[in-house]
Amino acid sequence: MATIVVPYHHDDRLPDGLIPAPGGEPPTVVGPELPAGDRWARMAVLHEAVAATVAGSPLPVTVLSGDCLVGLAVLTGAQRAGLDPALIWFDAHGDVHTLETTSSGYLGGLSLRLAMGAHPELLAERSGMRPVPEERVVLVGARDLDPPEAAYLATSRVRRSAVAGLSAADLPEGPLIVHVDVDVVDSGELPGLLFPAPGGPAGPEVAAAVARIRATGRVAVLDIACTWQPAGEPRERAELIAALVGAGEPG
Repeated sequence: MATIVVPYHHDDRLPDGLIPAPGGEPPTVVGPELPAGDRWARMAVLHEAVAATVAGSPLPVTVLSGDCLVGLAVLTGAQRAGLDPALIWFDAHGDVHTLETTSSGYLGGLSLRLAMGAHPELLAERSGMRPVPEERVVLVGARDLDPPEAAYLATSRVRRSAVAGLSAADLPEGPLIVHVDVDVVDSGELPGLLFPAPGGPAGPEVAAAVARIRATGRVAVLDIACTWQPAGEPRERAELIAALVGAGEPG
């Protein structure tokens, strides 16, 4: 499976080496020159480059980036390739805030909600991304929810699952994008996360769940968000990425 690396957190270029690419053939690195000015306009340029790269790649493909918002560009690219994918979203957090509900202002906390159609003027209208219906979204491993997120999820048609309990029967029909924010892993096992959340699964448990999904043969893109600080143990991080990318691959 080919690999695309997007070395950005939102519109900020990340230090070299922060995203450990798996072994094999060298990855395609997406790093366009971003314009000055508004963050959303800058991210629109980045996301256009990512979407074009995904759409032009033989699927399935792995995308490694520094944040969850890149998942929207991945979705756009898969749609441009002719697919109508569902989203399997592994994350310790809900990522279902809106601009009105976020108290921190952290843009990554809007990622999944934007993919489902919120605030289309920010990114979707610029890229042509089509929103994914709530019933075609599965949120896996979310345990650190703000009250507005919990209220939204309680009345939405988004499916919820624990990592260990996820099975093929829980998946929507059709092609799939599997998004894995590495902070779904327990913060005690993976130090240095930007937004650590205790009480989560171990890395091998997450990799096993990803392998169960990939065994269906319907995964078009494995999208991994490396949401960790520069300081950390490179070996542990590289091992986690290798386990996720290798999960479900024929050996």
